[in-house]
Amino acid sequence: LLWDRWVLFRTRYEYQFLMKIFSLYIFLISAVFPQNKNPIVLIHGFFGWGNEELGDYKYWGGKKDIQRTLEDHGYKVINVSVGPISSNWDRAIEVYYQLKGGQADYGLKHSEKYGLIQKPDDKKYEGLYKEWNSENPVHLIGHSMGGQTARMLQYLLENEIYVNDSLGLKEDSKLLGSSNRGWIKSITSIATPHDGSTLADIVTKTFPFIQYFTGLAGVVGTSFYDFDLSQWDIKRNPDETWSKYVQRMRGHNAWNTKNISSWDLSLDGAAELNTYLNASPNIFYFSYTFSATSKNRLTGYHTPDKNVFLLIRSRAKLIGSRVVFTNNGSATDSTWWENDGIVNSRSMRGPTTGGNGADLIVEYQPSEPLIKGRWYTFEPIKLDHYQSVGHMISREKRSLLDSIYVNHAKLLWSLPKD
Repeated sequence: LLWDRWVLFRTRYEYQFLMKIFSLYIFLISAVFPQNKNPIVLIHGFFGWGNEELGDYKYWGGKKDIQRTLEDHGYKVINVSVGPISSNWDRAIEVYYQLKGGQADYGLKHSEKYGLIQKPDDKKYEGLYKEWNSENPVHLIGHSMGGQTARMLQYLLENEIYVNDSLGLKEDSKLLGSSNRGWIKSITSIATPHDGSTLADIVTKTFPFIQYFTGLAGVVGTSFYDFDLSQWDIKRNPDETWSKYVQRMRGHNAWNTKNISSWDLSLDGAAELNTYLNASPNIFYFSYTFSATSKNRLTGYHTPDKNVFLLIRSRAKLIGSRVVFTNNGSATDSTWWENDGIVNSRSMRGPTTGGNGADLIVEYQPSEPLIKGRWYTFEPIKLDHYQSVGHMISREKRSLLDSIYVNHAKLLWSLPKD
């Protein structure tokens, strides 16, 4: 116990010292370069929820709202709510329309390919940031799968999507039918499985993987929770029980397609995304890595730390000891074993498995100028996957977490306007 307290004491004060240096750096560069005041958009991860969907319990912060913390420090923050188990394509579409406003349109070609309702009646939005454009860009912060979603949104904004390539027929959509560069100032990923999570492959790539996580909504409260799958024509009826709703979803064809979260989160699915979701030379990128395991000296495996949330301890052990084979015959090695209970730590650093090679990933150095088009990654933080957004976290670690978010917001607003 004394050793644990000493480690916590030392870690906390080392971190505070680094943050003082970091704050000084931000102050100095802000005096030289004009700052931006662009909104920060929070995109929740797999099985997440909107700010009002589970009462006072927030996805971003649990019992203490991270959005409110940032707002109290003067930052403009927008919180979106997208399909918790939908694909990154569908989620990115929803982020766009929630910010810009209008009728969500998943695209004609995409909808026909997967049998979706292209424009669901219940997905019409007023717009949380209607002035969003290249003159008024945003900072995207995505937790877990939300980081993938942010990268997908970048792709859909910057590229013209065609219904028929040979005929040159574009999608009839302001998002998909035109190129909108400069709308995103920065993308920050927090515990994001850029290269996928071996947990998705270990548990399976279809509904059983999703089924494991349904318990979370059941514990927190299901009266407000919805899987938000109306594009698949899956809606929870007003008087339908939670168990019947989940049972009805099990037989749906969505789980047998690539247009679902379990595919995007798998190693093969993430590699497919990484082939075309490449870093843009117009955007700043940051990635935060978390770890909740330690290497066992005898076995070489990674086992969960003492403070890892009980419900994911078994998952941390699985990820920390299993080899996973991909469709091309390659296999993971011991570098994949360190994890935060849900995602492999090495996968959080940035995309490396695309067909065009890895994005450029470098260690963040406060003394060096930031360059667009590369991922700046930070030293691994000793928090598990849920603690990284404020769930099941001690008071001491809550203070650490708040500092991480506030100081990163300072960094984002210190970025030059141009």
